[in-house]
Amino acid sequence: MNLFAGMGVASTSFMGALLGKRSTPPGGLTGETHPDTRSAMSLPPVPPSGGGTDTIHFLERCHALGAAGIQAKIMGDPRRLRARAEELGMWIEAMIAIRGSSPESLEAEIAKAKEAGCTLARDGLLGGRRYESFGSLEGWQAWLAESHRQMAVAIPIFDKHAFTLAIENHKDWTLEQFVDLFRSYSSEYFGACIDFGNNLSLLDDIMETIEAAAPYVRSMHLKDLAVAPCRDGFLLSEVPLGKGIVDLPRALRVLREANPAVHLVLEMITRDPLRVTCLKDSYWTTFPDRSGLALARTLRFVQDHASPGPLTTPEDLSQQEHTRLEEENIRLCLDYARRQAEQKG
Repeated sequence: MNLFAGMGVASTSFMGALLGKRSTPPGGLTGETHPDTRSAMSLPPVPPSGGGTDTIHFLERCHALGAAGIQAKIMGDPRRLRARAEELGMWIEAMIAIRGSSPESLEAEIAKAKEAGCTLARDGLLGGRRYESFGSLEGWQAWLAESHRQMAVAIPIFDKHAFTLAIENHKDWTLEQFVDLFRSYSSEYFGACIDFGNNLSLLDDIMETIEAAAPYVRSMHLKDLAVAPCRDGFLLSEVPLGKGIVDLPRALRVLREANPAVHLVLEMITRDPLRVTCLKDSYWTTFPDRSGLALARTLRFVQDHASPGPLTTPEDLSQQEHTRLEEENIRLCLDYARRQAEQKG
């Protein structure tokens, strides 16, 4: 099994300078492309998800960088997008938001994604981070109840259209809650988009998360990570593949054994390190059942794997420099995957 063959790119990889937005939360892409971005790039600009730019530009850009596919919101003419993807030999996974959607709008989004040649859509239910988004346990519990209500409505619609919904562990569900989610709904068209790093911020072990969720994997956000201790907890940063602490071959082996058809979807976000404030009282508001063992284990892991140097802060760079660094990081990741595929070939 060639673990690193055929890597694609999630549109969330290009959240920073390529979109002209410095602090977009990881729930999606918003805002218009900055004028400086266009002059800094020789390739077409990456389309913002909230604008009217055709997704085909993102497809073309990723093809130029050497990617095998994309994961993105479907914008523009889906038939034209499908034709171009087939011409380039690329696959497409859609992004569809179920929260705030009506049954009618979900039907329309699924139909559009199918026209584009997709068989799967990824969604991350929480736009922010659990430990930052809720000021009370009641607020988290209300979000949880509404999320389950909307999934109960959405999953039968995905079943009806034989179209897969992959929910991401988006700094919302603890490992136990994430696995229970898939046990709660009996559907062959409902599964997980497994992000390699998000649950570390919830004090879950990286490989335990991947291994426990593997039976439900339909998609992934492949990434590598660097960590460093800080006063309120620890810093968490995405780094080019092979330069961080994730055992990538082991993780991919687990996921591809569970689902040989799963696509490798790269998410390499070039941004300042995230501050996981697990030593502040406010962090624990929505974690009444988390034990001190999870905290101790995670802080010990951070100490043992701390970055030997300071983590980079690309948001201090100029817009143009940030753009170039973002693209270079994507290229480094794709080059790493190609080298690994050739060595295993």
